[in-house]
Amino acid sequence: MDALLDLYLAWARVERGLAELTLENYGRDLRRYLDYLEDCGVEEIRAVTPGHIQGFLEALDGRGLGARSRSRALVSVRMFHRFLLLERHAQKNPASRVESPVRRRSLPKLLSGSEIRRLLESPQGDGPLELRDRAMFELLYATGIRVSELVGLSACDLQLQTGCARVMGKRSKERLVPMGQVAAEAVCRYLAEARPALLTETGGRRLFLTRLGADLTRQGFWQIIRDRALCAGISKAVSPHMVRHSFATHLLENGADLRVVQTLLGHADIATTQIYTHVSRERLKRIHRDFHPRG
Repeated sequence: MDALLDLYLAWARVERGLAELTLENYGRDLRRYLDYLEDCGVEEIRAVTPGHIQGFLEALDGRGLGARSRSRALVSVRMFHRFLLLERHAQKNPASRVESPVRRRSLPKLLSGSEIRRLLESPQGDGPLELRDRAMFELLYATGIRVSELVGLSACDLQLQTGCARVMGKRSKERLVPMGQVAAEAVCRYLAEARPALLTETGGRRLFLTRLGADLTRQGFWQIIRDRALCAGISKAVSPHMVRHSFATHLLENGADLRVVQTLLGHADIATTQIYTHVSRERLKRIHRDFHPRG
């Protein structure tokens, strides 16, 4: 079954053009799944039943995984069995009728306008790392791009004269995102003063580099933004996606069209973007409750 998994991941990379991060997630979910089947004594993929898949989801629940993570694992399993059926390694798809775990869609966590301002101003000084972090934070909030898209940028992806960035999103879908004047100026200064100081002969090729000159990773950026938020006195556990949520919500609160926000975020389905309209309504209800005499 391990060989079938390798075949599937290779197919997903070549035929479906899935991003490396997506493939990593699928591979992790499916290796857990195959380990579970092995523990159940299942030696052939054709012997898998819907009961095995339901048992796998229950085992994930027992390990403390939430409904969101279990739903993603089920998607991985469904795609795997669909591939096996398509390539005639199996005669049925036992995952097709397994219901997804029920999950309550929670509203995304946001930063207020003042918190965003403090975060953007947190890298104080003119050192290479301060200029780098200021450019990254300004670009992240100005564009609403994902952290994987941010660290994946190259200098050639920037169109600084027009104030746009070319972003490679999920499933290798490219989009052009405006970055605004402030972010463009911060990136220009980083390119002129900081990046040359960080770059080494054997260093990274991406736009943003570590103190040692290597390409900055998603994990590295997570640590940077958390540390800067703490220094700025922000008590929330700040994440890159929280900045993306704030970008979308602040646009809608200031009158942006939902379809425009969908395009900027790179959402394939507008239903994904509509969660931010709920955030705006919740904020209005909270303001009414806090300030109206009979709230």
